[in-house]
Formats: sequence, structure tokens, C-alpha cells
Amino acid sequence: MVRTRLNREGIEQTLGHLEHAGLLRTLRVMEGREGARILLGGQRVVDFSSNDYLGLASHPDVTAAVVDSLECVGVGAAASRSISGNHVLHEAVERELAALKGVDAALLFSSGYAANVGALPALAGPHDVIYSDALNHASIIDGCRLSRAETRVFPHGDLVTLERLLIEDQGKYDGRLVVVEGVYSMDGDVFPLRELVSLCDRHQALSYVDDAHGTVVLGRDGSGSADHCGVHGMVHVTIGTLGKALGVSGAFVAGSEDLRRFLLNRARSFIFTTGTPPALAAGVTAALEVARREEWRRDALWANVKCLREGLRGIGVPLSTDIPGHILPLVIGDSKRTSAIANELLAAGYLVGAIRPPTVPRDTARLRITVSAVHTDADLEGLLLALSGILPRVSSTPRKKEAR
Repeated sequence: MVRTRLNREGIEQTLGHLEHAGLLRTLRVMEGREGARILLGGQRVVDFSSNDYLGLASHPDVTAAVVDSLECVGVGAAASRSISGNHVLHEAVERELAALKGVDAALLFSSGYAANVGALPALAGPHDVIYSDALNHASIIDGCRLSRAETRVFPHGDLVTLERLLIEDQGKYDGRLVVVEGVYSMDGDVFPLRELVSLCDRHQALSYVDDAHGTVVLGRDGSGSADHCGVHGMVHVTIGTLGKALGVSGAFVAGSEDLRRFLLNRARSFIFTTGTPPALAAGVTAALEVARREEWRRDALWANVKCLREGLRGIGVPLSTDIPGHILPLVIGDSKRTSAIANELLAAGYLVGAIRPPTVPRDTARLRITVSAVHTDADLEGLLLALSGILPRVSSTPRKKEAR
């Protein structure tokens, strides 16, 4: 990792190193979205990079709910929710989200990042221990650091090692928290939550699940990863995001009523920030209703996942995982080749995420293909045709992901 000196020369050197390594990030300008199609720098492309899994980000009912609310309540909350920024629309959508997760209460945050860096330091401190999966999101890692709790990282999905650590640490700490994701955003696999809940119950530890990519996608009626694994309402702390399958913005923490009351008094990223715009809460309520009413969206998502996976196998492109999820990782390895393939796909009219370190481990740069309910057969066929022509020219066939 290159350290940046706090001067102009140091910043320029760091940017140069990042560019040379193929790791320099830039921003594309998106000018409009309609379903799976976006206008990007004047070019219309099919988006296989977003988290809009159900196609709700541009749904007319969701848009109308936001517009109608803006006319009634204005744009901003105008204050933190603990002062005068708590709106009836906030409270209403929190009740909806709690019901979705099968728990008593929920609390809105401005983003998934804010939820994790707020909830984790509130729940754990210097005399506690957090057990964190090795592939947890950066916001979880930062939340663990801010908590000042002892953090013990266990290999991804390794419940045997996790239980060994829990046994070894029995009686050493005031409190114990096990933190995992429901669906891992770079690999697409689902954590075995039934076994996790059982393990936490046996060893008196709190279970904490970031279900950003499972909410409204997995489980009955989109309840999420816990329901998918048979432990609906049994996770102590659940994080969900509103800007992925729900297509709006923000996040929430769901659990007991006491948890909600505790966090609104102790989570700094909730207390010391302006409340989320009430109109966005109205948009989330509308998105939840659309997701319930239009069940075909989840059916279409899984049909598209199956079609694309079979198509990739048909052109000889092995995915790095056999897990049939809505996130399809195509590990290339080299960051520059990964970016080159993504750029050629974009030129052909398909936007696919080029994911490089530090988002993923070194030498595991990948194309991250995300599937949506609103991708058409023509979209899927076009992407497969483009990949079949580009991959042999730019990179050798993607290798199977190495064990970490």
C-alpha cells in the first residue's frame, strides 16, 4: 500500500502509482436511467453493474411517491431526528421495514456505511470482542476499528474456526458480537445464517448480519437472507440498505425495540446528522409496496440469473463460484486486464463493474456482473456475445478463484 505524504508532490506520486497499477478510480457521468438502460456520457448502454436488482430505481410509482411527498413536506428534514427532523414518514417506513424483517423495530440511517460505523461502535467497546468474517465490507471493518473492541477475524464462512474462537474466549470479554454479511457483494455467496444463529445462541454472543444485498431479493416476499436460511426474525441485529434492490437511498438497523432506543441514543452517525429527506422515506414505502405487489420481479430476476449462468457456461466462461446468486463474479486476476475488458464491453454498449483491489484481495480483480429483473433476453444475449468476442482477445480464460 502506497502512503501519501501530506503535500502536493505526495498526492501526485500516489495518483501516479495508482494509475500505473491499474487501480486509479474515476467517475462516470450518468445522465438518465430507464430500467436496465442508462445514458452515460451521451451513450446509451445496458447496465450490468448496478444494485437495482428489481428495477425499482426508476419505477413510476416510486418516483411519484417521492414527487408527491416533496410537494407536501419539502426537500430536507431540516434537523437531526432527535431535535425536529423526525417526520411521520420516517416512522411509517421504519414500521414497514421492521415487519419485513420479522422484528419489533427499525431505525433509519443515511447510508449503509453510516449504519455500520454507527451501530458497531455503539454496541461494542474496549471490553468487548467482535468476530468479523474475513470478507466483510469496508464499512464493517471501519465500524469495528471505531468501536475499539478486540476484533478477531475468522476465515470467510468458516464456522469451525469461529466456534473455536468463541470457546477460547469464553469469559474473557464483557460482550461478544459476531458480524457477517447475508450476501457477500463481491462473490455472491450467502452466509449459513441458520448455523450462525445456533452458534451465537450456544455461546451467548449477539448475531449481527449486514443484509444489504439480500433485502427484498431473498426469502419469502423478499424478507431477506435470514428468512432464506430459515431463521426469520431470529438475528439480533440486521442491517439493510434502501439504495440497492429497493432503488432509493439510505439504510436501516432492525431488531428489538430496545435496540432501536439504544441506537438513537448511542449511534453517533444517527445522532449527529440531519435526518434523511422524508420524501425518500415515502419512496421506500412505495418501493416496498411495488415489490410485494409485483412478485414477477423476483421471478424474473432468478430466471435471468439462470439464463446468464447457462449462457456463460455455453461460451466456456467459468464463474469463480457455483453459487446461483444474482451477483456473478468473473475473476480475471490482473487489474489492468480487468479494466481493459470492462472498457471494451462499455464500447460495445454494456456497463460491467471492474472490481479491483483494495475492494477485493490482491490478484483477484474481477468483472462483477449484477443481474436485474428488467434485463431482457436481448440484453443477456448481447452481453454473452460481447464477452465471447472480447475475453479471448484481452485475457486468457478467467481462472477459478484461489482459496483464500
